[in-house]
Amino acid sequence: MRELSLHILDIVQNSVAAAAGVVTISVEEDMDKDILTLSVADDGRGMDQETAIRATDPFYTTRTTRRVGMGLPMLKSTAIDCNGSFAINSRPGEGTTVTASYQWTHIDRPPLGDMVSTMLALLLGNEEINIRYCHQKDGLTFEFESREMKEVLDGLSFQNPDVYQWLKEFLTEGENSLTGSA
Repeated sequence: MRELSLHILDIVQNSVAAAAGVVTISVEEDMDKDILTLSVADDGRGMDQETAIRATDPFYTTRTTRRVGMGLPMLKSTAIDCNGSFAINSRPGEGTTVTASYQWTHIDRPPLGDMVSTMLALLLGNEEINIRYCHQKDGLTFEFESREMKEVLDGLSFQNPDVYQWLKEFLTEGENSLTGSA
């Protein structure tokens, strides 16, 4: 995966498969510390310690549709290669947190990618779960929670064309507020 946003998409799909009801996605960019950290936490089934360790082995997967799982191993490899770190913290019955950090200015650090499209895909494809998102960059913050959005929408689906357009504009404006883009 060439963009970190695609790794986030992959990890959240793992959370959905683990019956998560709440998924929290955090992205923190701190230019003063020269670090980019992403984290995905869920309240799904969780894993025992052995399974959490094996989750970064590309030839280990719990999926029955294919024999390899490259998402977490690639994320771990790029984080470590970019002077960062990687961790999986999980407990059966409590959920899982995946965290990866990168030296922000490292020449090989993958770009964050299109977080607007990633969040739209997650929101539209997983309306049954509560997705929390927080993106911080140099003291600025953009955050939302899908449960709160659903309350405001009073039963309208994220897939409603007008709601989709509003979501896209809301997410674009929020992400742009972190960079000063119009």
